[in-house]
Amino acid sequence: MHGDEATVRKILTELGDTWAVVGLSSNRQRAAYGVAEVLQRFGKRVVPVHPKAETVHGEQGYASLADIPFDVDVVDVFVNSELAGAVADEAVAKGAAAVWFQLGVIDEAAYERTREAGLEMVMDRCPAIEIPRLG
Repeated sequence: MHGDEATVRKILTELGDTWAVVGLSSNRQRAAYGVAEVLQRFGKRVVPVHPKAETVHGEQGYASLADIPFDVDVVDVFVNSELAGAVADEAVAKGAAAVWFQLGVIDEAAYERTREAGLEMVMDRCPAIEIPRLG
């Protein structure tokens, strides 16, 4: 597991409230939809990133991180592990402060690159599980 409790807490409470959720669409059956709802309940601005660029939970969607015309603090990644590394690299290029790979999303090389670039990173965990535990 990558992301000790201090890193999890720092990302969720200190690094900013604008979260780009890569893989978030209007499909209510997908995990990203429910996780984004939880993040919003805890005060996060959730920005959908999906090829369809749909509006989800009242927020305009974008086809890619590069298309977002404002800064994002955290990039939450809901794509499969084979695609996640490229998203982490895009997050670095975008200037995000942190990258969060969801449960089951694992890419050791991307983790190392992202940390070396100075970003905080959590891998194989879910913020919707972690944020309520912060109390």
